[in-house]
Amino acid sequence: MRARDLAELVRLPAVLTAPGDSLAGAAAAGWPHGRRSWAMPVVSSCFYLAGMALNDYADRDLDARERPERPLPSGRIRPRTALAVAAGLTTAGVGIAGAAGGRTALRAAVPVAAAAWTYDLATKQTLAGPATMALARGCDVLLGAGGRRQALLPACAVAAHTLGVTWLSRGEVHGAAPRAGWAALATTTAAATSAALLPRSSRRARAAGIACAAGYAVTVGRAQARAAKHPDASTVRAATGVGVRGVIGLQAALVAGTGALGVAAALLSAGPLARAASEVVSPT
Repeated sequence: MRARDLAELVRLPAVLTAPGDSLAGAAAAGWPHGRRSWAMPVVSSCFYLAGMALNDYADRDLDARERPERPLPSGRIRPRTALAVAAGLTTAGVGIAGAAGGRTALRAAVPVAAAAWTYDLATKQTLAGPATMALARGCDVLLGAGGRRQALLPACAVAAHTLGVTWLSRGEVHGAAPRAGWAALATTTAAATSAALLPRSSRRARAAGIACAAGYAVTVGRAQARAAKHPDASTVRAATGVGVRGVIGLQAALVAGTGALGVAAALLSAGPLARAASEVVSPT
């Protein structure tokens, strides 16, 4: 197994969209894990990579017909290897959460992992699929918050974004109905509005939060509007890619509003990197 094959399996560029979930939760809750707050983004990343590997394991028969170039149907990676990668990364994430945050973090980490595995193995092809994935990302925000209620609104914003992107992504191969694009645009608008209207720690934080939310809404919303007007497979696939990367802007808006402008800036810097890396390895 080559490193490039493994990177394709786990959609490596897209992992840059994961740390912001727990950072948004931590910022909203006042950094409950203290000096160990760094560990929660690592946990989020482990779960994200595990979910991507498990996705390909679960879809290996479907991909053999629709996406034969992927690592499993092309024979570059064996199914049992993909499953082992998913299990290993999930175990690592749970272990890091327990070691760094104790029982509190462990109680928050297990639902994230459970939702991700449920999505890939049970609900992905059902009507409950997008909601299950949204639940996973919302719980990931609460992971950073140690389960504190202050992060409920940020968690709902990230979950709303995920719901729309996941629903639209179902049309990546065969195209989608126009309503999928409009629905995704609606969830993006709701998420951006929520991020912009959250209580702010200062005028400077409010301005930064609104600016990030507006940038997110324009970037992601424009691509989703194109997909609604022209819902062919290539346009939907492009909008999905923008949506996957675009959550970084939403995360930055949520973090900036708490006054953690340095963290928000660091998140935004990951956007161009993810976009450049996506030219080498597809994030979807």
